[in-house]
Amino acid sequence: MRAQNFVRVTAGAFKGAKLKTPGAGTHPMGERERIALFNMAGNNLTGKFVLDAYAGGGTLGIEALSRGAEEVYFVEKSPRAVKLINDNLKSVKCVAGYDIATDDVAHYSTNRKFQLIVADPPYDKFAVDGVVNLVSFLSDDGVLILSHPESAPEIPGLRLLKTHQYAAAHLSAYAK
Repeated sequence: MRAQNFVRVTAGAFKGAKLKTPGAGTHPMGERERIALFNMAGNNLTGKFVLDAYAGGGTLGIEALSRGAEEVYFVEKSPRAVKLINDNLKSVKCVAGYDIATDDVAHYSTNRKFQLIVADPPYDKFAVDGVVNLVSFLSDDGVLILSHPESAPEIPGLRLLKTHQYAAAHLSAYAK
């Protein structure tokens, strides 16, 4: 059994709750970066639909639910990580307002439009291809926030709003 790592929810209804992370081979987004991400997104998520792409253990989506998101869709291709998302949702006693797809982000499809898409792909396999698939799910007034290892990539169909760097991580916000 691998040792589990934990992160804490930074704000909202679940503030302070400990969430398990996938552990070995992953690098969950740190607290400072998550706070910055939600500052970039606008802290009031009340009534918004959010997509957590490359969800891992679901930390970003659970943070969004904690901050008032109407509904969060988690997309994660690892069945082990999907189980962890379910475990984390149960640990914060969240029983509604979410959907989980066991799918690769590059192949994910939905008719839903999202006001916020958060994408934290694995840096060792970073490619813009999967992120480009997300553009069609972004509402006209929506924002996509991408965590990436180097300078902000160009994403066809979106314009870069701003970028912040935190150690080796970069967060970039995009809109239509």
